Amino acid sequence: MFLLFIGLSFSASAISVSQSVAEEFNPSKLTPKSWVYTKPLVTPEDREVEPSRAQKDPTVVYHDGAWHLFMTVKLPGRSAIEYCSFSDWEEADTAERTLLDVSDSNYFCAAQVFYFRPHKLWYLIYQDANPSGKKMRVAYSTTQDISDPHSWTKSKAALDGGTDDPRQVGGLDYWVICDDTHAYLFFTSLNGKMWRMKTSLEEFPNGFDDCQLALEAEIFEASHTYRIDGTTQFLTLIEQKGRRYFKAYLADRLDGDWTPLADSADHPFASWKNIRPAEGVTAWTDNVSHGELVRLTNDETLTIDPNKLQFVFQGMFEKDKHLKGYGDFNWKIGILTPDTDRR
Repeated sequence: MFLLFIGLSFSASAISVSQSVAEEFNPSKLTPKSWVYTKPLVTPEDREVEPSRAQKDPTVVYHDGAWHLFMTVKLPGRSAIEYCSFSDWEEADTAERTLLDVSDSNYFCAAQVFYFRPHKLWYLIYQDANPSGKKMRVAYSTTQDISDPHSWTKSKAALDGGTDDPRQVGGLDYWVICDDTHAYLFFTSLNGKMWRMKTSLEEFPNGFDDCQLALEAEIFEASHTYRIDGTTQFLTLIEQKGRRYFKAYLADRLDGDWTPLADSADHPFASWKNIRPAEGVTAWTDNVSHGELVRLTNDETLTIDPNKLQFVFQGMFEKDKHLKGYGDFNWKIGILTPDTDRR
């Protein structure tokens, strides 16, 4: 199972688009009929100081021969971002973990990581509690060295949630993706709406404005948007509530309309309807929640290879949510890959 990761090639450069490939692209590649999942690869660490009860909201890149994983941890009295690095996913659960010291808030989480080439910096985009209580802050931190978890800058606000904040709603699960001229910020508001803002590449990470409703549907949270390699199209994955699963939508441009590709539990991107444990793995989840596709590049274009889909996600059994609040759910992190036997 884990050999699937060894042959992948990653870089921080953009991938050129081939029009001939774009014309031949079949969107069904993006929605496998079936997925297989690994064993839990990252679980709450057994420790006396600030023990975690959940590992969730994964964001990951492969750089300089190592995976760099950032995730939300649910700690006593707070939610934070934890980091670990490893060369092989089999080592992930025993890799050294570091709580990032980027915010003085007791709630900063749901990060996204990418390399922004114009600044030659790694960026973390995340939600950070706002003391004023108006709207959630869209926060960011930067570093030149992703392998040093102590090098990230203190939290700054791309959008501060104050009275002059141009968002119509505060939303959550902030996601940035860029084309040749603009950086786009997508987020959801837990009421069937995904929102879009933009700024020029020159102004990023500031200047986000023009808040528009990008999509209204039966969707909930955790929208993640990608450029599809070899095409002129973009893919958005969005989580639905209840027993969690993901839907998929396509667009021809980042400021365009999103068309449903897989938008129900019976025809999902990934749900309890089309996942199963890999050979030798004991079943441990029927939820597919807050997941991120492994990217072909680490840069701001967030390019994915439709022929090598791998989905890092948080999971747990639905039955284990019984009589618990959301903050007490014991999420673990695993990976989905297309089921070649049933594709």
